[in-house]
Amino acid sequence: MAEHVQSLARGLAVIRAFSATAPELTLSDVARATGLTRAAARRFLLTLVDLGYVRSDGRLFSLTPRVLELGYAYLSSLSLPEVAAPHLERLVAEVRESASVAVLDGEDIVYVARVATARIMRVSISIGTRFPAYCTSMGRVILAGLPPADLDHYLAHADLRRLTTHTITDPGELREELDRIREQGWAMVDQELEEGIRSIAAPIRDRTGAVVAAANVSSHASRTTLQQAEDVLLPALLATAAKIEADLASLAPSRP
Repeated sequence: MAEHVQSLARGLAVIRAFSATAPELTLSDVARATGLTRAAARRFLLTLVDLGYVRSDGRLFSLTPRVLELGYAYLSSLSLPEVAAPHLERLVAEVRESASVAVLDGEDIVYVARVATARIMRVSISIGTRFPAYCTSMGRVILAGLPPADLDHYLAHADLRRLTTHTITDPGELREELDRIREQGWAMVDQELEEGIRSIAAPIRDRTGAVVAAANVSSHASRTTLQQAEDVLLPALLATAAKIEADLASLAPSRP
């Protein structure tokens, strides 16, 4: 395409090379992740350092909070975070566990709303935090709602890495789990993203019935059993998701 600006595409690829599981990368790591030569990766990284989007200690590179500006205009234009926030606050007050809403972006989920209690994860979660979709409860709920062709593409290309001893990494096994989630209408993930963390998620649908986001409640395994999560957390979560859906529907423009 004549209008395609390759240098911009490569610069964005460098930014996307960083993730919650790889917050610090060497020059070689970035070159390998992006397919760029070391010389090209170095030029892009130093440009991003100069612009304030990346920092470096001389060997390791990491993103700065300034990268959030790149997504802020999109996130702030959505009604979803504003609609979800008060419902999450009431949910957290009821179950006394952290709750979040996320959307799918590529192979990751991105947090767009969150109300936290005590921190239970090693990685701090905030608006804009990304995690792989395949090993998160919200990611699986959204993946289960994808059109078949989109899900096939995801399973064929996703990097299903083992993050804990519990992580599902086999595409066939993951597909079976997604089929079960689609049928039951919610997802439970037990210590697949991080040891000790259990989470349960419900889909958030638009007026057409398409899954556009997910809400979850997370807890530490030492505090909440799987049965307690299903018996206590799930009903409150499903009710919250339904309220968010209702509010979103009321804000959506009516069809002629």
